[in-house]
Amino acid sequence: MGGVIINLDEAKTVERLARVSALPAAAIQHHFLHFDAYKQFEKGQVPVGAFREAVRKEFKVKATDEEIDDCMNAMLLDIPGERIRLLGSLRAAHRLFLLSNTNEVHYACFNRILKETTGDVSLGPYFEKSYYSHLVHMRKPDLEVFEKVVSENGLVPADTLFIDDNRANLEGAKPTGISTFHITGPHQLFELFGWG
Repeated sequence: MGGVIINLDEAKTVERLARVSALPAAAIQHHFLHFDAYKQFEKGQVPVGAFREAVRKEFKVKATDEEIDDCMNAMLLDIPGERIRLLGSLRAAHRLFLLSNTNEVHYACFNRILKETTGDVSLGPYFEKSYYSHLVHMRKPDLEVFEKVVSENGLVPADTLFIDDNRANLEGAKPTGISTFHITGPHQLFELFGWG
């Protein structure tokens, strides 16, 4: 979802955290998306309150719950309408599945942005099935989550394409035999499908 459907800028979250932290932005950037509590939160293994406390402790943050959530959500930017239209077009001819590393704070924010952009309350209608890491308790790039999507939906790996903006996630999918495509720019998705 992030970096493919919604535009992301992780530096914005780092900048916002640095404002309420005793640590410099460089120290936060090196560690934030990779510390254990974040990964556990994305797997739905840590409640939101415990995650916020972990952020306070790990990054020496003095902030309210709302301020921490605002810092987290700063990385979520806009959802270009043409990407949603592309999904609708693809859905008419292909089986589409959504596999996203996310958490309950980002999930709520994403759906607000989606409603403001399209009027839709979720991406559900655009996909046969959605797999959000915090709800399925697995995350990319772990092999188990790719195997789950393939097996639950009777997918043929050689006929399946996985698109992601993170090279580690693409590498995680490869042992299943799924084809992969690395998104590195805003127009690649349209070029890939010869759309627009």
